[in-house]
Amino acid sequence: MGKDKLRRFAEIAEFANVLQLDQGKPMYGQWSKAFFKNDNPLVLELACGKGEYTVNLATLFPDKNFIGIDYKGNRIWRGAKTALEENIANVGFLRIQIETLLDYFAPGEIDEIWITFPDPQPQLSREKKRLTSPRFLDLYKQVLKPGGIVNLKTDNDGLHAYTVAKVDELGLKKHIQTEDLYHSEYANEVLSIKTYYERKYLKDNKNINYVQFSFL
Repeated sequence: MGKDKLRRFAEIAEFANVLQLDQGKPMYGQWSKAFFKNDNPLVLELACGKGEYTVNLATLFPDKNFIGIDYKGNRIWRGAKTALEENIANVGFLRIQIETLLDYFAPGEIDEIWITFPDPQPQLSREKKRLTSPRFLDLYKQVLKPGGIVNLKTDNDGLHAYTVAKVDELGLKKHIQTEDLYHSEYANEVLSIKTYYERKYLKDNKNINYVQFSFL
């Protein structure tokens, strides 16, 4: 591991807005009250990377609490540091594997989930790794409140098509679907938040897919 990564890992261990692994388990069922000290709705960004979407959402919605989740601490470091430097109090980060979500969040604790530009895991043998595969959708259904929303934003046409197929197959409620977000009626302030990678994809003239759905 490079010196820069080691430095970032050491720094996030001291960040007040980051919890790692077992540190997050005592927050189970009480993230808003215990971590954010309020009763505001709780929103997750899964596989948040550098936390750009998490931080931007928190800025747009000061009356909601946002948690970016990723396992790579050197990536989380960027979003966590930005939030601290800009005094954005309604954002935090949790370094865990997404597969362990039920160890950290109680049933019905989450209001909304964002998944932005995840690894599409295109190989059929890695379908279970896709963040919108049935095994992950089952986790989301358990932690979301009734009617809680899931958002997927991706440049990968295959992952988008796969997700839409699973939504239909499982009889979930689809609210929005587009294969070309920025040439659609849905490109509002929230959906127009752009991460580093999204800006790169757009520069290469790639279309951006978006689907929003909820569980019945």
